[in-house]
Amino acid sequence: SELIKPYLGSKYKVTEVPKSLIFCMYKHSGPVNEIQWCPVREQSHMLLSASMDKTVKVWDAVDTGCCLKTYSCHSCAVRAARWSSCGRRILSGGFDSMLHLTDVETGKQIFSSKTEFRISALKFHPTESNVFICGGFSPEVKAWDLRTSKVLRVYKAAVQQTLDILFLPEGREFLTSTDAVSRDSADRTIVAWDFQSAAKISNQIFHERYTCPSLTLHPKEPVFVAQTNGNYMALFSAQRPYRINKKKRYEGHKVEGFAVGCEFSPDGTLLVTGSSDGKVFFYNYHTSRIIRTLSAHKEACVSAIFHPVLPSLLATCDWAGEIKVWQ
Repeated sequence: SELIKPYLGSKYKVTEVPKSLIFCMYKHSGPVNEIQWCPVREQSHMLLSASMDKTVKVWDAVDTGCCLKTYSCHSCAVRAARWSSCGRRILSGGFDSMLHLTDVETGKQIFSSKTEFRISALKFHPTESNVFICGGFSPEVKAWDLRTSKVLRVYKAAVQQTLDILFLPEGREFLTSTDAVSRDSADRTIVAWDFQSAAKISNQIFHERYTCPSLTLHPKEPVFVAQTNGNYMALFSAQRPYRINKKKRYEGHKVEGFAVGCEFSPDGTLLVTGSSDGKVFFYNYHTSRIIRTLSAHKEACVSAIFHPVLPSLLATCDWAGEIKVWQ
């Protein structure tokens, strides 16, 4: 993309809150569950989307707003899809219990496997590009190796479902958020794992009785944020013992049972989240105050993500199947 080229050599500038709509992309016929910019900076005009309409799509979301490719390898809703670090493959998991690794150019499956559970979360290891973790409607979370097409390790969580997975810096540890909350206990809501040994490091990080549909890591500081069904985001240390910051709470948006994602801007100054009323909320990370809200969608906005290279470019998606790009 010619728009991205001038920014490739320079340091990321300050993130501003986007004000205007650039593209509105309507090709999905069901809710969009997840979107992700291509991690290869030179190819970061491409946006990946996973939808309940059983498809994964790749868009040119910087220059044209057009759908470049549609992948229809799943027979049920696609809940999770991730770019590989090289940008040439897409890993996807769905409610058909299938895992697929698809070649972006040819659309062919490089790897496919049937799991024992419906998949709701996938994350690649931050330093081992062939390794990923898969979770879903199961008490177990599994690490896979794409070179052997086999399960490397099994993490037994004694829960019903894994909602999200977050690797901590360097990938030696990771977190899973689960729906283990019951009336008399809030343990195991966020579980910390040792990646190599599969041992639980902690299952008492978050003590309030809310599930956490999504987790996100700060790009520069050793902290992470958990989106909660209590309509607020909680801030935690990303180092043991992963204590919650009781002074900061990011509230004002609504979650209401949707898997609403949250993310930091690349410079770490803003925290952005969707909202079940269709708005996007921008918080000052340091003060936890709302800087601005954007009336982005008519249906629940479940993801809002800043572009990794172009400052202040934001993609959002919603429960009606729309994807929008803002600047």
